[in-house]
Amino acid sequence: MSAIENASNHDEGGAAAADVALASGVLVDSISAMSQSAAPPDLIQSAHDAHDEDPTKLTLAYERLYEVPRTVVERFSDHIRYLDISHNKITNLDALVHFRHLTSLIADDNPITENCFLPPMPKLQLLWLNRCKISSLYPWVGRLKEACPALCLLSLMGNPAAPSYFNGGTFYDYLQYRLFVISQFPSLSHLDDRKVTDDQRAEAQRLYKRPLLERLVRPATGGLAILGASVTWTSVQSKLTSFWGKKPEGRNLLI
Repeated sequence: MSAIENASNHDEGGAAAADVALASGVLVDSISAMSQSAAPPDLIQSAHDAHDEDPTKLTLAYERLYEVPRTVVERFSDHIRYLDISHNKITNLDALVHFRHLTSLIADDNPITENCFLPPMPKLQLLWLNRCKISSLYPWVGRLKEACPALCLLSLMGNPAAPSYFNGGTFYDYLQYRLFVISQFPSLSHLDDRKVTDDQRAEAQRLYKRPLLERLVRPATGGLAILGASVTWTSVQSKLTSFWGKKPEGRNLLI
């Protein structure tokens, strides 16, 4: 919990801002254009009670929500920095574009997939997406990097795209997943339940320089192919294994 508090109270000036180009019609950028999804009166009252204790925090966990209600956006989005929407049925994160000061987002245990559109959240420093439905890392991680360039703490445990001993992944799978994600976020200090070390960052940069990775996963004549379909981590791993000739051994010091 201390990591959350640190991210929430981090100096805003330290959060990198990025302008994200959005295709016309992809994102609802006006609250008035949002659907009028009904918000239960007890949810609004509960949100107000919590808001009175700390006006920068809002918890909507365990409310059986399919999206963030428009009423909540209208009343709270201007000043919320910490938002918990965990343990719901949310698949659409478009409404988060209105939370312009958001630095911490807890979205565990929602059926969010790699196809979920990620709105620009340039101040976001902490993101938890544990036990969601993200099954493909590439190109999803690239979109996450564009939407949230200031991330310091990211947790994806329990997703199919985050291999571990608990979901049938090998140590090699876990190592490559970890290094790939680290290579995408220069400001990342924690990934999942472990701190990012200097050795891990150096190895990540050595292995996953962008031109090499893109040649491996998206070869095309005359340049890189811009494809809409996701590339599974298994396919990336198999091509890396072929490129290296065999799986590296004795590299446990990186973890």
